[in-house]
Amino acid sequence: MYTILDIETTGGAFNEEGITEIAIYKFDGHEIVDQFISLVNPEKPIQPFVVKLTGINNDMLRTAPKFYEVAKRIIEITEGTVLVAHNAQFDYRILRTEFDRLGYNFEIPNICTVELAKKLIPEQESYSLGKLVRALGIPMADRHRASGDALATVKLFKLLLAKDHEKEIVKSFIKTEVEKGLSPRLKEIIAKVPSVTGIYYIHKEDGSILYIGKSKNIKKRVNQHFAGTTKKCKKIQAEVFDVSFEETGTELIALLKENAEIKINRPVLNRAMRKNIFPYSLYQEKTAEGYIALIIKRTDFRKKEITAFGTENEAQSALYKITEKYKLCQKVNAMDKVKTNCFPYQIKQCNGACVNEETPALYNSRVAEFLKYNEYQNQNLIIIEKGRAIDEKSAILIENGVFKGFAFYNLNYQVTNAEILKKIITALPEDRDAKNIILSYLRRNNRAKVIYF
Repeated sequence: MYTILDIETTGGAFNEEGITEIAIYKFDGHEIVDQFISLVNPEKPIQPFVVKLTGINNDMLRTAPKFYEVAKRIIEITEGTVLVAHNAQFDYRILRTEFDRLGYNFEIPNICTVELAKKLIPEQESYSLGKLVRALGIPMADRHRASGDALATVKLFKLLLAKDHEKEIVKSFIKTEVEKGLSPRLKEIIAKVPSVTGIYYIHKEDGSILYIGKSKNIKKRVNQHFAGTTKKCKKIQAEVFDVSFEETGTELIALLKENAEIKINRPVLNRAMRKNIFPYSLYQEKTAEGYIALIIKRTDFRKKEITAFGTENEAQSALYKITEKYKLCQKVNAMDKVKTNCFPYQIKQCNGACVNEETPALYNSRVAEFLKYNEYQNQNLIIIEKGRAIDEKSAILIENGVFKGFAFYNLNYQVTNAEILKKIITALPEDRDAKNIILSYLRRNNRAKVIYF
């Protein structure tokens, strides 16, 4: 659990500032679950330049509660959490100073989104909150007021969590829980896991990742691990300390994140995913007559495949649909001992290729149409899917035929403005598996919205 904090002050000499406004949003990594927002009477005048900057003046604070009156609520909402702030060193120092004046030692682990952003979103022109969220297309209201700045920091932190492929943020949080001596049991873990589509991480006591999985229903899948009797399930039950998760809204993003993060983190129980997950591939070969033949073979990493499949049945089924849709079948000489995809009842549909009544050029043009769609080679396209909430959508970006990553967005200009889209994209590595995951998903979801640009 995190508490996202922003504080406005009177200004003045170091450690003599007073708090004029405080906003705290309790954030579970996915949504805000509690909040505390209040003006605070600092019992000292506000510097004129601060009044101009924030709009908060001395008259507004005369009847506001003093810090000692809100101190208990601050302790309650932050207890057991990790404090997150933009330039956390400042906000944490101000908060500790106020508690010191009350004779209370306020200590809490904290994370600075400035430092996180420099690491996860490098080469930005500025890391000030206003300029950074503007560059990322994050909506912001009430700039230089505690509630507006804190809410923008929530949205920024959510983006940074998604970009943290090595899960260093979550790992450090779980280590903090261990230091407190917490030891959640299986039922307690299940209770906090939601029934949503996404990716989940099973952690050991030191915060390291034991297993990464994806599911359309995370709660159901985790429950299966905890109730299972296989060797893997028993090891999970014996070593699990906590489960973290990321909601993805769509299965496609869950598949892509699972593929990438297993390779990055190499969890001990994900050995199967490190191997080839697409053992059958579709290749193109030219016949003696010059026709392009589409052939299913075992995946050979020395050759470039058109697309790949998880099982041979899936591959043959897909090939049959391809020949039906594009009217493809090949005249193959039996002496060549090459498996033919031209069945007797398809001869009339193949426009003569099977009986050598269509020229290779005409026939191959239909193969080229198929290849254009299934390779997305040198193409720029965005796959639009639903997001994690009603007012949100997701985008998968492919640029010049290369998969770049995904983003969640609320405003259309974030996805139509290429420069902003590239900044909010959570980059994932391009590899054979990522390409084949996307193509396999598109084959199974004909209604997926694809924008070419």
